[in-house]
Amino acid sequence: MKVIWEGVMPAVTTKFTEHDTLDLDMFEKNIEAQLVAGVQGIILGGTLGEASTLTADEKRILIEETVRIAGDKVPVIINIAEQTTKGAVEAAHNAEAYGAHGLMMLPPMRYKATDYETVHYFKTIASSTDLPIMIYNNPVDYKIEVTLDMFEELLVHDNIQAVKESTRDISNITRIRNRFGDRLNILCGVDTLALESIAAGADGWVAGLVCAFPKETVAICNLVKAGRIAEALAIYRWFMPLLELDISPQLVQNIKLAEVGTGIGTEYVREPRLPLQGDERTRVQNIIEEGLRTRPVLPVY
Repeated sequence: MKVIWEGVMPAVTTKFTEHDTLDLDMFEKNIEAQLVAGVQGIILGGTLGEASTLTADEKRILIEETVRIAGDKVPVIINIAEQTTKGAVEAAHNAEAYGAHGLMMLPPMRYKATDYETVHYFKTIASSTDLPIMIYNNPVDYKIEVTLDMFEELLVHDNIQAVKESTRDISNITRIRNRFGDRLNILCGVDTLALESIAAGADGWVAGLVCAFPKETVAICNLVKAGRIAEALAIYRWFMPLLELDISPQLVQNIKLAEVGTGIGTEYVREPRLPLQGDERTRVQNIIEEGLRTRPVLPVY
């Protein structure tokens, strides 16, 4: 299946049981909710997916199950975040073998690679697979920025097709467009900047709170693209306190608690993460409950 890098692509959470095994029933329920809402792809194994805690076999199961659930509706994309180039190449080969349709790729983990090393890393992986690739550019959290000059080198590979733009600088969208035109698709990677990013020319949104609120997320994206900014803005303003739950070290716990609120997830996380406690749990729960109480009626679009 061809990956069209546009629209809402949820970075889904991994569902666990109370016994710390994969909860595939609840996982399927959530994926089905995403598909009904009209997302354009499913992204597995990101930060929200607790990828660093997953075994290789669990990643295989999640890819194969998501491919089965999604069928021919949307592509399935797996995130690659490895410490070695060899490990990343192996992960790309495994993803292709398990049926994934595309890759989202972070720079090398732990080691702060130079620009030269980062470009070499991405090029080596792109050369090893035919799968289309979205580069995840998040210097705030991962301390390595993929600059426009670096993209100039990377785009010699036809399968490097998109960027998850998480620099927090919306003007970077315009710089990318001015430099590369439509050669590089742009997806916003920061929930609290999504409307502004799409209005500035981003093709889509790799979203987090979509895991709990898929219809509202898709509505904002599609309304902005249709030029119906005022309607999108009304939903976005309601959504903002919830979207801010994504920009936190406890984003996984926050969003899983929101999924419980909307009935399409559980709160179980994998240690060392633990469910929210005390005042912070109360604060987050209050935000979710207020969001549910004031949940808007969505316009037809």
